[in-house]
Amino acid sequence: MEFQLQQLAENEFAFLNVQEGEKLAEITWQQKGQVMIMDHTYVSDKLRGQGVAKQLLDQAADYAREKDYKMEAVCSYVVAAFEKSDAYNDVKQ
Repeated sequence: MEFQLQQLAENEFAFLNVQEGEKLAEITWQQKGQVMIMDHTYVSDKLRGQGVAKQLLDQAADYAREKDYKMEAVCSYVVAAFEKSDAYNDVKQ
């Protein structure tokens, strides 16, 4: 699945997937300097159980790595993913 980077407001960003005008998946964050404050993950019922939330988080983590950013988990999904996997240790704040 492909996700588009979008600036939502001055310091608010998202990776999202929209098809036919319907938002199917998104992960959002607030940018505070070199830190991405991960505050929301959404996956439509149509895509639940397909690993889409992990794909969103992986894309955000890759973006953080490219930009040399850290990620602060606020969203419950990101908090749980950070606790369950060492794959994000390099970007965790």
